[in-house]
Amino acid sequence: MATMRQLVGEVLRAHRAEQGLTLRALSGRARVSLGYISEIERGQKEPSSELLAALADALEVPLSSVLRDVADQMELHEVASQEVALAPLASVSSIAGDGVRASAA
Repeated sequence: MATMRQLVGEVLRAHRAEQGLTLRALSGRARVSLGYISEIERGQKEPSSELLAALADALEVPLSSVLRDVADQMELHEVASQEVALAPLASVSSIAGDGVRASAA
């Protein structure tokens, strides 16, 4: 499952790419080092709330929108994770059939 910092990085990168901005351009706007933004986008560093706000401002995207996008991505990952976890149960059910009951010996 993706970590929160990975999802934050993915969302920030997507917003930057949508605008056709380079890391260098975003770095200049946000006054944050290019290397640090790169590490954030790759999920290697987790931005503080102040830095996240500065990046959102530099991207001209409301911080609430960035956070909502991260929450939406987290939800997708959670649902996918639950489906994978439940898949073995579904296959056991289909093999056993509805009328077969397990008994404790």
